[in-house]
Amino acid sequence: MSTNTDVSLSSYDEDQGSKFIRKAKEAPFVPMGMAGFAAIVAYGLYKLKNRGNTKMFIHLIHMRVAAQGFVVGAMTLGMGYSMYKEFWAKPKP
Repeated sequence: MSTNTDVSLSSYDEDQGSKFIRKAKEAPFVPMGMAGFAAIVAYGLYKLKNRGNTKMFIHLIHMRVAAQGFVVGAMTLGMGYSMYKEFWAKPKP
């Protein structure tokens, strides 16, 4: 029995950095959403000391909602951007 090993492995030859750059070019709002999420989490951890009389779980819920809201907003903008590129900004044949 012979097996065909001429399968193109170009997608497997790609390292993590170039794969991230390629994916970021395809969907630019995904890295923005990830960065915004990380920034909100970092801000929440920084403000954790100075939360005043607010209970811990209320503070964490507020930070979770803010981070999720930022990610959902970035995803919505990304979908709008991709729809614009696909339907309205297409070059005329």
